[in-house]
Amino acid sequence: MKRRDFLRGSATAAAAATVAPVMGMNPTGSGKTASAKKSFNLKYAPHFWMFKNLAGEDLMDQLQFIADQGFTALEDNGMKGKEVAVQEKIASKMANLGLEMGVFVAHTIYWNEPGLASGNKDQLDEFLSEIKDSVDVAKRVNAKWMTVVPGHIDPRLDMGYQTAHVVEALRRASDILEPHDLTMVLEPLNFRDHPGLFLNKAGQAFEVCRAVDSPVCKIFFDIYHQQIHEGNLIPNIDLAWDEIGYFQCGDNPGRKEPTTGEINYLNVFKHIHEKGFKGIVGMEHGNSMDGAEGEQAVIDAYRKVDMFA
Repeated sequence: MKRRDFLRGSATAAAAATVAPVMGMNPTGSGKTASAKKSFNLKYAPHFWMFKNLAGEDLMDQLQFIADQGFTALEDNGMKGKEVAVQEKIASKMANLGLEMGVFVAHTIYWNEPGLASGNKDQLDEFLSEIKDSVDVAKRVNAKWMTVVPGHIDPRLDMGYQTAHVVEALRRASDILEPHDLTMVLEPLNFRDHPGLFLNKAGQAFEVCRAVDSPVCKIFFDIYHQQIHEGNLIPNIDLAWDEIGYFQCGDNPGRKEPTTGEINYLNVFKHIHEKGFKGIVGMEHGNSMDGAEGEQAVIDAYRKVDMFA
């Protein structure tokens, strides 16, 4: 049976309907909270602490605030490092609010020394062990996606050998993930912020995914990284479309919210939406201004770039 015949699951199922309004004291002390806002056209996923001034420091309050603003997903790169009891509490609250879980980082990333590209057996064994551990985390928090970054290049090896090593590692990881219908998404990272990494282009990620040949190995298209590394965003999205499983965003320069830089996010998001994307768009960026004012500016920015339908 070929890998691509493996049945796709419900990873791109729509999130639950807009949550009900919550009444009570606002963490800022300003009185009753407003009714839940209209959901966005895409599943934009904030991170914890992005709205700490408006929502307060309690994680459950932050989840409630995120849902009240019309967001239907959450992303937490560090979810795997949280205590099991905390993971379970987060998952329960998100289920009650109809929030979908986005990516978390699945394994140790080798930023400054050869990673999976080296073919090192110890690193491969470590990677596969951490993928197995990530299955448990994903099930606990109702996640469908996990981030994989193959790590640094091995300058002593020809790129062909490095690619073969990465593909073999990902095939073996796919064997672990397929029975659970969990998807790893491979993230190309730009040369400026992360020099020397093996994976940096959408086309390269496409080539690797096709070689791995599994429905649970997809591209993590980070619009911020791709703008810096090669630009040509919409054509590259179209070329890589069949292998894209997940998006992240952040404007350039600065890696802040949309509308603060050069990327025309209104057009990019409109294009993604019109192509029928039902997955998550992670908000992996900072806020351009501090405090509650800056947090409200982030919400307003997403309303602005989401005004296409």
